[in-house]
Amino acid sequence: MDLVLQLLFTGIGIGAVYALVALGFVLIFRATNVVNFAQGEFSMVAAYLMVVCVEMGLPYWLSFVLALVGMALLGVIFNLGVYYPLRHRTYLPVIIATIGASILLANSVLAIYGPQPQVLQGWFETPGIQLGPVYLDSQYLLIIAVTIALVIFNYWFFEHTMLGKKLQATSQDKEMASLLGISVSTMIMITFIYSAVLGGLAGILVAPILFVSIQMGSTIALKAFAATIIGGFGDVAGAIIGGLALGVIETFGAAYVSVPYKDGFAFLVLVAFLVFRPQGIFGERVAEKA
Repeated sequence: MDLVLQLLFTGIGIGAVYALVALGFVLIFRATNVVNFAQGEFSMVAAYLMVVCVEMGLPYWLSFVLALVGMALLGVIFNLGVYYPLRHRTYLPVIIATIGASILLANSVLAIYGPQPQVLQGWFETPGIQLGPVYLDSQYLLIIAVTIALVIFNYWFFEHTMLGKKLQATSQDKEMASLLGISVSTMIMITFIYSAVLGGLAGILVAPILFVSIQMGSTIALKAFAATIIGGFGDVAGAIIGGLALGVIETFGAAYVSVPYKDGFAFLVLVAFLVFRPQGIFGERVAEKA
């Protein structure tokens, strides 16, 4: 039982990272109707920005702020350079453009920083606390706390602020939102910025647990993408639940089945959902009449 509780805590911590990146997938999809396959690279770029700032001798909190500011600027550049020129095309060219941007970001960081993985220290000097039989790692506690705070913030922002309602209106019907005087291009820009910051935040939080490497973005993105499908593509709650569920499944699978194949469990669950419930946990089956 002690091991189960320990694995559950670890799985929720890892799953919270997937949930943050999955949330970025969902926000972009709802705003533009396309999947941003560079979402994982946002996490990788932010982690490297954090490493660079810390190595420059800047305080940890200032490095954190500068990394998130850098991600906001990357969101602006990504929107203007990748999505905006193709906004009137079908979804396929935009998706291909996001894949190309993902490759460009990964190889740019590789050319600048090299292939050697980097180590980033955590926020706290205390590695964790012992709570009965369960050891609570301080970084996992931080990840879970930040995820809970962001879930509460998202609910408040989208349900109780005018900007949040404008973003929802834009995601539901761009033409009608434009007729109501909402600047659709501005709303999409804000969505890209917020999505980039969310992805960057996930990368910074998980960096002290994992090595900061070129591959970390693609690994996180694949599992976050699986989480969005499992939860119900386009559903915010589904992205969060799907991410947490994948983290727990992956952790228990590694402990009780096989560590080398732990990355495969997420995709086994994804295949099962695609076969038996393709609309996901919170998705609804859509019927079309000829």
